[in-house]
Amino acid sequence: MSDSLHVVCPHCAAVNRISAAKLSQSPVCGQCKQSLFTGEPLDLSADNFERHIGRNDLPVVVDFWAAWCGPCQVMAPDFHQATIDLEPYVRMAKLNTENEQQLAGRFNIRSIPTLIIFKDGREIARQSGALDPSSLKRWLQPHLYKA
Repeated sequence: MSDSLHVVCPHCAAVNRISAAKLSQSPVCGQCKQSLFTGEPLDLSADNFERHIGRNDLPVVVDFWAAWCGPCQVMAPDFHQATIDLEPYVRMAKLNTENEQQLAGRFNIRSIPTLIIFKDGREIARQSGALDPSSLKRWLQPHLYKA
């Protein structure tokens, strides 16, 4: 792995180059000076999807969900907790399939929730259906960034 990596700011979408050794030291964005890791899943849309998926050197886990989906609502607190537990070694994000139907179609989302892990702009793993907290972390573990 390289000594530095690119991390896209969740606030202003600036691409930051940070030392891998400083990843766990609460880095801030060079442009907006806000924290690069917030403990909250990032909300993705058509406007910011490509930048976050394609420019992050960290794996990006996207939860494709909808507000009317019962299993999505059940899994939401576990996804949030995984964000708290696993940052800064992964970027956790959510994409509302009702608001972003074209993106959901592009990734052939047929059931929700569906989780997709992206690395270097490409899909590397997919899981359909809600996961309990331990299953979610177990599924994500092999894909976390290792400094």
